[in-house]
Amino acid sequence: MAHINGYVVAAGDKKKASQPSWNWVLINGTGETKALDVDKYAVMHRVQIHARDLRIIDPNLSYPSTILGRERAIVLNLEHTKAIITSDEVLLRDPSHENVIPIVKELERRLPVGNQAHHGQGDGKESSAAHNDADAGEEDESPFEFRALEVFLEAICSFLAARTTELETTAYPALDELTSKISSGNLDRVRKLKSATTRLTARVQKVRDELVHLLDDDDDMADLYLSRKLSCACSMASSPNFYLTSPTIGSKISRASVATVREDENDVEQLEMLLEAYFMQIDSTLNKLTTLREYVQDTDDYISIQMDNRRNELIQLEVVLGSGTVCSAFYSLVAGIFGMNIPYTWNDNHGYMFKWVCIVTGAICVFSLVFIMSYARFKGLMGS
Repeated sequence: MAHINGYVVAAGDKKKASQPSWNWVLINGTGETKALDVDKYAVMHRVQIHARDLRIIDPNLSYPSTILGRERAIVLNLEHTKAIITSDEVLLRDPSHENVIPIVKELERRLPVGNQAHHGQGDGKESSAAHNDADAGEEDESPFEFRALEVFLEAICSFLAARTTELETTAYPALDELTSKISSGNLDRVRKLKSATTRLTARVQKVRDELVHLLDDDDDMADLYLSRKLSCACSMASSPNFYLTSPTIGSKISRASVATVREDENDVEQLEMLLEAYFMQIDSTLNKLTTLREYVQDTDDYISIQMDNRRNELIQLEVVLGSGTVCSAFYSLVAGIFGMNIPYTWNDNHGYMFKWVCIVTGAICVFSLVFIMSYARFKGLMGS
């Protein structure tokens, strides 16, 4: 036995050179922690699962959030938490990860609840702590795998809720600042926050969908009762040995045992209450993210309206400038006609003609300018 980073390392066989080893931490029912550096075949042999189940927690592969019940183990893949839970121990991947270290400490504290209550009777302070644990009551009655599963669900829900709170703290002021001042810097900041909100919403949605999947299927929840399945298997295996001399009585007892086992398997109320509690928590986190996304969308719509208004103002200015150009073109036309050296018959002794042409042209220009400006204002109001 050797000590590495505060953990007790179990001595094992030499690893095969062709198989890469994985870093694990093992926590048993007494709270003892061991660091393991073994390959996947050793893990498969220890917890008796298939290679396809082990691929779910492979960090090199991308799998959605999963809580998978097997005959003797629960394979759990939630965010950064990748673990295998049996009826008496927990195998956790990457124990040195910054987000996994608090989970390891919480498992060490909460898994040996019942054992601490028994060991605390010799000392005054320990006995008072044992009395408080006894008052808690329900935690001691929970199977080992449920206590471990609760720690993982609590850690993941708290982690996602914390990330959501951080995002809300940053996003709402940035969105309010964007509505007051539209700039490229604020737009880029909100764009990044919108992308972060979308990614976090997808992560929370995956965890929520997995909890909904379990709550909707009693058989899947029954598969997570590892201790009950183990005790039922032991009782079924031992029952016929007491009635070998009487096949009739043995068959009746066997049928009664099977009926009892099936009745117990249908009782998933304890796990259902556990999952519903964390489903409510993760659903509340998803609602916060949904509200944030709606606020982002409303801000985006408001900015679009403001940009459309600015665009309409620019269009009106362009129309006015175009109208001025047209009016100037009329005057240029008159000046060009009367400035040509061409002998016209009405050019002799008809100087009043120049005045009338200027008056008529000016009136047409003013009327055209007023009409175009009115039309542009009307279109601007309709567009906004």
